[in-house]
Amino acid sequence: MQSESDGARPSGDGRRMLDGDELGLLLLLLLKEGQSHGYDLIKDLKGRSGGNYIPSSGIVYPRLAMLVEAGYVTAETKGKRRAYWLTAAGAEYLMEHLEEAHGVRARIEALRYRGSSLAAGPVGRAMQNLKTALGQKLAGEPDKDLVLAVAEIIDQAVHKIERL
Repeated sequence: MQSESDGARPSGDGRRMLDGDELGLLLLLLLKEGQSHGYDLIKDLKGRSGGNYIPSSGIVYPRLAMLVEAGYVTAETKGKRRAYWLTAAGAEYLMEHLEEAHGVRARIEALRYRGSSLAAGPVGRAMQNLKTALGQKLAGEPDKDLVLAVAEIIDQAVHKIERL
C-alpha cells in the first residue's frame, strides 16, 4: 500500500497520527470483525480513541478504495451506503502484518487516556500494552504451556498490585 498522510488532526508535534499504510492496516483489522460502512469505521475509531483520533471521510474512503483495488476488501452499494468487508486476500495480508496492525490499534486506543490524570494515563497505557502483547502472543492456537505461563505472570502482577 502506498503511504500518505491520514488526514486526521495532528498528534501535537505537527506529525499525523498514522500514515496511510497504518490506517489501511487499522481498517483491515476493523473489517476482520465484520462488515461495516465507512462512516461506521470512522465512528469506531473515534470511540476507540476517546474522540482523540477522528480520521476524515476524505482520507478513509480513498483508503478503502485502495484496499478494494488491491483486492483486500470488497464493497457493495446497499441503498445510499456502501458496505465493506474483508476478502480472503485481505485476511492473508492482515495475518502477515498482524503484529504491526495490533500495534497501530493499541496506539489509537491509548489515545483515550490523553489528558487524563497522571495516575490513569500510565495505567491505561500499560493496560493497552498488555492487551496488545496478549493478542500477539496468544494469537492462533497457543499451546497449553504458553497459556499457563501467561496466566501465572498475570496472577503474579495481580498479587503485587493487591499488596500495594
